[in-house]
Formats: sequence, C-alpha cells, structure tokens
Amino acid sequence: MKIELRNIIPAPLPRSLISDSLIWGKDYTFDEGESILAYAPSGKGKSTLLHIIYGLRQDFSGELVLGEKLSQKSNLSAWKHARCCQLSIMFQDMRLFPHLTAQENLALLPVLSSDIPPVEEMCESLEILDLLDQKVGKLSHGQRQRIALVRSLRKPFRWLLLDEPFSHLDPANTELAVKLIEEIRIINHAGLIITSLQKESPLKCMHQLNL
Repeated sequence: MKIELRNIIPAPLPRSLISDSLIWGKDYTFDEGESILAYAPSGKGKSTLLHIIYGLRQDFSGELVLGEKLSQKSNLSAWKHARCCQLSIMFQDMRLFPHLTAQENLALLPVLSSDIPPVEEMCESLEILDLLDQKVGKLSHGQRQRIALVRSLRKPFRWLLLDEPFSHLDPANTELAVKLIEEIRIINHAGLIITSLQKESPLKCMHQLNL
C-alpha cells in the first residue's frame, strides 16, 4: 500500500516553511515497504505528517491517498479498518492511560496480530516484563515509551508510524527497541516512517526526508 500526498498544506503551518519543504505543497509518494526518516527541527510538521497519514487531522488542503481507495474523504468505517489493520502509530506523547496498568493499556487494542511474538516475549526483549502490573502513571518516561512501542507493534499493519520513538531511551534501550522494531516490521512486510529532530536515526532507513 503506497501513500500519496498531493499538494498537501497543513492549515497551521506557516507559509514561509512551505517553499523550502520537500513534501508540503508538493506531490510526494511513500512507496510500499520502504523506510523513511523524516527529520526537522520542532515546529516543522513532523507529528503533523504522521497524524495526517493516520487520518487524525483534516485541517489541510490537498489530497491524501492510501492504497487505491482510502483518502481523507473516506467514511469513518473505512478509516476504522485502516487504523485497525493497515496503519499503526506510536505517538510522541505516547497517549497511554496513566490510571491503568501497562498490561491493561496493551490489552486495549481491538485487533492483535497473530504472527508476532506474545506480549510477554516482546516486553522481555525490552526489559519491561516486570512492569506489566504497574500503573503507567508511576513509570518513568523511558519505561512508558517502551510500553507504547510494544502497543504499536502488537497490531497488524502495512505501515508503521513512529514519532520520535527513542527520545527518552538511553543507547542500550534504544538498541533493544531497534532490534524489536526491525523484527516485527519484517514479519509484517511493512513500510516505516520515523520522525526525528536529527538527520541520523538508530533505525536504518532507505530514504531521508528533510521536512
């Protein structure tokens, strides 16, 4: 499933940033299965890009097309299916429920992939297995980030959208996270879009996109 951005201009983005952008106000295609690092300083639209692709934002001009049929004009049922089985996102702010345990947060997904390792195995690989019974609100930023990553990897997806997924992780935990991401992405034969403040990423990407 390819992703096409056709002359998209987000409403809140300053016009001064559009002329220098490689994607805003232009036609750009993310081809099926490829991996892209989208990097830029804060405020240049990294999170906006992922939220538009995930169908969370409609405040833009232009056209978004996913695959052959899905667009921003598609009905709620079509987008529900896409978010359930084709797109997975890890938000920069993680969006976990602090009053629930890590295990309860991970259990909220409506559809789980049958091809991936059990949740306990995934958590053990990130050294957070002993945190599953703890309330998320009591965990550190780095611990919550790893829980959020596991949640994003547990569901079926054709595209994985990761918004600064290593921002609270030390090098050792980043290495563990990279290994798990690559493992699950291979299982899903999925594309990847990862955002970063820097031009470099621990994840090896086919393309770099300066927003």
